[in-house]
Amino acid sequence: MTHHPLLFTEAEWDFAALDRVYRAIEDIALNELKLDIYPNQIEVISSEQMLDAYSSLAMPLMYSHWSFGKLFAREAALYRAGYSALAYEIVINSSPCISYLLEENTMTMQTLVIAHAAFGHNHFFKNNYLFRQWTNAEGILDYLAFAKGYMAACEERYGRDEVEAILDSAHALMDQGVFRYNRPPRPSRDRVLEKHRKRHEYEEEAYSELWRTLPAGVAPPSAPPVPDTEDDDDEMKLPEENLLYFLEKHSPTLRAWQRETLRIVRTMAQYFYPQKQTKVMNEGCATFVHHAIMNRLYDKGLIGEGALLEFLHSHTSVVFQPEFGDKRYGGINPYALGYGMMADIRRICEQPTDEDREWCPAFAGNPDYMTVLKDAWANYRDESFIGQFLSPKLMRDFRLFALHDRAADPAYQVSAIHNERGYRAVRATLAAQYDIGSAEADIQVVEADLKGDRQLLLHHRMHRGIPLHEPTKSRVLAHVERLWGHDVELEEIDDEN
Repeated sequence: MTHHPLLFTEAEWDFAALDRVYRAIEDIALNELKLDIYPNQIEVISSEQMLDAYSSLAMPLMYSHWSFGKLFAREAALYRAGYSALAYEIVINSSPCISYLLEENTMTMQTLVIAHAAFGHNHFFKNNYLFRQWTNAEGILDYLAFAKGYMAACEERYGRDEVEAILDSAHALMDQGVFRYNRPPRPSRDRVLEKHRKRHEYEEEAYSELWRTLPAGVAPPSAPPVPDTEDDDDEMKLPEENLLYFLEKHSPTLRAWQRETLRIVRTMAQYFYPQKQTKVMNEGCATFVHHAIMNRLYDKGLIGEGALLEFLHSHTSVVFQPEFGDKRYGGINPYALGYGMMADIRRICEQPTDEDREWCPAFAGNPDYMTVLKDAWANYRDESFIGQFLSPKLMRDFRLFALHDRAADPAYQVSAIHNERGYRAVRATLAAQYDIGSAEADIQVVEADLKGDRQLLLHHRMHRGIPLHEPTKSRVLAHVERLWGHDVELEEIDDEN
């Protein structure tokens, strides 16, 4: 075996060492694992900058809002008091793919997070169908720059209080500001530029310095309806699941800049929508990749035993799954389940048992495990991935079983255990827990009277007969009324009864 000099021997990192490590990882990732990635942009940042990234939705550019400052203050206080630690890295779904590395990391940890973020997450972002369908990695950085500049200009022109009031309402509706099933066609760049030009012209025509001279308490005359240049030919299509989209297009009272603000917020909500559905898979993919690359670096003699032991200590902490009775238990660790399933797929490919061949006939014994993994990474989300790939062995390893819980019953009932019928029930039950449709409220616009009293009617279709939390419902409906400008009514529908 050819012996290579170690990539690093000290815990302290420098940029020359980072460059050597990156090139070695890139060789393994592209030539051995055959990963397909966006170009990488790696930045080393301070703990203060990492906290700032936390507070602005982990984006490199973001408009200002008081909630971001509040989150920054909270996270900073917890970190400095020793109650929480910082992430080793943050990675952005963009092209180039931006990976932020914490400057306090040791050289071993910098190596690990480059493999994890710049290659594992990067491959997943570029290839998973949800990200390919719902996000525009090439355009997000330019859009963030536009959003930041646009909101700053609005604050200067209309005042911070008025801008933050609209943002407050838009943020309250972010979960109901996405298209879950049908994505409208993206307008061309020329059409977008023309839309912005027309809205800008409208703002200039509707705004007059004369209104500044009115006596206190006297309001200027109401402006005419805002032209909607994006969907001039479209009629109102109901029901509509995307509340922010509907309000942006059809609110009788919003001004042009307020509509653009809603569009910015719903664009950000749509950008994060795939990440909410792929937490287990995304982290499982990145963790599997960093584990494979770090071990390969050791096998090639590029990192020493000390670095390997430091890596293994961190890795086992990340994939640790506390038992139910453990004070640290907070549900199923997505890193543990994701990595466990990826490693289990490799085991089924390389060392299948009779049980594996029965449960996973499509790939059991396939010598090319990376092809199986990359197909899964590209074509599944958490719910379908668990429903398709969770094996009986892993269910036993995690000691999974199913509980039947009804509010009217005095006790829980164990409905599925470790037998053939039980395995299928456990797998289906666990997969259903990752169905975002059951975790977020299904609220749709069903009626809007634009020619009469302009009342807006919403329907909430309850999941398992569970109504909305009353105090939260009242507060959120107040935000809908602010954006609609007239009365809003919400009815709760129980399809099962």
